[in-house]
Amino acid sequence: MYPSGMDYGRESGTVLIPTRFVWPYGGRIVYISGSFTGWTQWPMTPLEGCPSVFQTVCSLPPGYHEYKYVVDGEWRHDEHQPFSNSNLGIVNTVVLGRESDYLPAIVSSQMPPGSSMDVDNEAFHRVVRVSDGTLLEPFPRISEADLQMSRHRIAVFMSTHMAYELLPESGKVIALDVDLPVKQAFHILHEQGIPMAPLWDYSKGKFVGVLSALDFILIMRELGNHGSNLTEEELETHTVSAWKEAKTYLNRQLNEQQVAVSRRLVHAGPDDNIKEVALKILQNGVATVPIIHSPSEDGSYPQLLHLASLSGVLKCLCRYFRHSPGSLPVLQMPICEIPVGTWVPRIGEPNVRPLAVLSPSASLSAALNLLVQARVSSIPIVDENDSLLDVYSRSDITALAKDKSYAHINLDEMTIHQALQLGEDPHSPYGNSIQRCYMCLRSDPLHKVMEKLSKPGVRRLIIVEAGSKRVEGIISLSDIFRFLLGL
Repeated sequence: MYPSGMDYGRESGTVLIPTRFVWPYGGRIVYISGSFTGWTQWPMTPLEGCPSVFQTVCSLPPGYHEYKYVVDGEWRHDEHQPFSNSNLGIVNTVVLGRESDYLPAIVSSQMPPGSSMDVDNEAFHRVVRVSDGTLLEPFPRISEADLQMSRHRIAVFMSTHMAYELLPESGKVIALDVDLPVKQAFHILHEQGIPMAPLWDYSKGKFVGVLSALDFILIMRELGNHGSNLTEEELETHTVSAWKEAKTYLNRQLNEQQVAVSRRLVHAGPDDNIKEVALKILQNGVATVPIIHSPSEDGSYPQLLHLASLSGVLKCLCRYFRHSPGSLPVLQMPICEIPVGTWVPRIGEPNVRPLAVLSPSASLSAALNLLVQARVSSIPIVDENDSLLDVYSRSDITALAKDKSYAHINLDEMTIHQALQLGEDPHSPYGNSIQRCYMCLRSDPLHKVMEKLSKPGVRRLIIVEAGSKRVEGIISLSDIFRFLLGL
């Protein structure tokens, strides 16, 4: 993309370099203006997930260029980029090398550390190679000794901090009675905006399991099978405990397809360390672990204190190491340089675990089958250019419990786009602006990715190409902890 009115692309033999400009300091309306636009104002767009960061990509010829930003009508320059004085005042500068040239980053007394030219990096130390319009950046490497040191310090921290430290100062924990009708139970999950809830059996006086969005997915798939004995009427009247008994048969079927299904309640005590909590989540393939305390030795009169998740454990880690990042060299590594996440394979590159994506016109049935068979918790929804449009997650299925939507749809005929619209609340004071897609870039350092994932409600980040939002991969909370713990 290059500003209208410029003839760079029409000049024979001109090599154009896609160059990303970023203004990360907020504003309502931001433009870029420079020698490459004829000093006309070129609009910049806010980065999805980061409304205070504006960016644009311009295709420029090699050479020296000057530019400034117009933020809410005020001319500004970025003090964290190279700048100089000109007849237009202080302007930022960028020098792009010619093909097969290597240009070290420009470092001068007028350029403080830190970068906004490329939203992927927080430092401007790069080597730019101009070749067929691509930018190749050198990324820092980490020694095996530094990696093991980082993992050891993380393990020590997690082994010496207890689960009770994960408890918030205030909040609520929702548990469901096993005698609730299945339909009502899933309606509660949807209304409360939670993906799962522990199950309480009054007759046994203890927590006996968990009801999750995956249960509802299995139910909807059964309803979609013509040979199924489960009907809409049964969904209205059958209790959660009856469904769990019926699920035993489905578990056998799933296990034949090598899909692990948890059959027991995985829980932890307040005095268990947070490394044990994280390992229970990872090893059992669950999203949360109930923290249960019993005042008696025999485990009677259990009290549900909290639902621990990897997000809460990660928040603890980030808070502790935030002010001493040098103690963990691995945190400075860009995610593309470490074995974490699931990536779109390059040409000729094998990929053990392929990245599952779907188009918005794909059927809901295809999405549910993929969620179960591929053992993933979410699927990026992309357009014909593989650019990110939305995400369909397991928890989105609970929207079908609202207004008995499940009784009026055909899974093979309903599209993912239509299913996502069911989850929108037309009466919400926020409209449809609630963020669903959380993104990062391949060159984001690990500590930045961890900070994003530690925020409430963020379970995964879609790795996209800046500008085009083309999906490059996905990174989840479990990916982070498997890497940090060396699993």
